[in-house]
Amino acid sequence: MLNQVYLFSELAADDTCALTEHTHTRNYPANSILINEGDNTDSLYVILEGEVKAYACDETGKEVILNILRAGDYFGELSLVDDEPRSASVMTLTPTKVMIISKASFKQCLADNSNLAFNLIRALTKQVRGLTESVKSLALMDVYGRVAHTLLDLAKDTNEDGKMMVKPKLTHQDIAHIVGSSREMVSRIFKELTKGNYITVTKDSIVINEKLPPGW
Repeated sequence: MLNQVYLFSELAADDTCALTEHTHTRNYPANSILINEGDNTDSLYVILEGEVKAYACDETGKEVILNILRAGDYFGELSLVDDEPRSASVMTLTPTKVMIISKASFKQCLADNSNLAFNLIRALTKQVRGLTESVKSLALMDVYGRVAHTLLDLAKDTNEDGKMMVKPKLTHQDIAHIVGSSREMVSRIFKELTKGNYITVTKDSIVINEKLPPGW
């Protein structure tokens, strides 16, 4: 599995095996907290199965979702290069299986593999670009634009007449936490998109039937 993760994609087989010997896997049910913002922990998590959300909260409990991560993604890499507390919390959205790599094991592998160091730099750079896009979205798009952008960003091709699907289905509150709006506003947008047959909401997914309108 590690070789399917971009961060470790260029490791030689022997190096991958050596690193894997120092990892362990754990299974978590849905709605389990894996990391709390402010924790002083330093492991890297690779998602083998399932889906998680990375989020932050203020003192009042107001939440913003920073990212949705799936199998093949990873989180916790910032703690591998600094000694600062966790910058965000992570919670499972579905039953999830993760591989956990300690900072000591990762640093040893990093010292022996220049390609891993380069991949880590590129991965962190990609995160910075993603955060830049998120700030641009919040600053320059209206709520509808942010909702549409989020749906398209999370959707996967169904190979069926150009339709795309967000699965597992996020709640209106989850989407509101991503786009920085109220649940009521997101519900109004979903109602109009459903009425226009742009989307279909099922028990466990959101299906995008056709190209979403440019404005609302």
